[in-house]
Amino acid sequence: MLAIELATFSVPPESEDLLVSERPAMIAALKRRFPACQAAFLTRQDDGTWLDILVWRSRDEALDAAREIDTVPECAAWFRHISSSGGLRHVDVHVADWPG
Repeated sequence: MLAIELATFSVPPESEDLLVSERPAMIAALKRRFPACQAAFLTRQDDGTWLDILVWRSRDEALDAAREIDTVPECAAWFRHISSSGGLRHVDVHVADWPG
């Protein structure tokens, strides 16, 4: 069953450009290490915080990746832009209109 990972965080204004520009390399490295990651969406909420949305093949694979994510150098480097975390949560997808 697909799972969605939701991570909310804040980034100082001076780090936002780097957060966005370093994102493709970080996601490529994440997907190489954790091929169960199906898609990733970096969004900015109305209150200025960021919401990172990752789609995983399963909750177990998402949880495994969450435990080991800091072992991926590109991911650990990208996290340096985050000034505060609003938490990480996972939800199971019960019905999806998703290509593939």
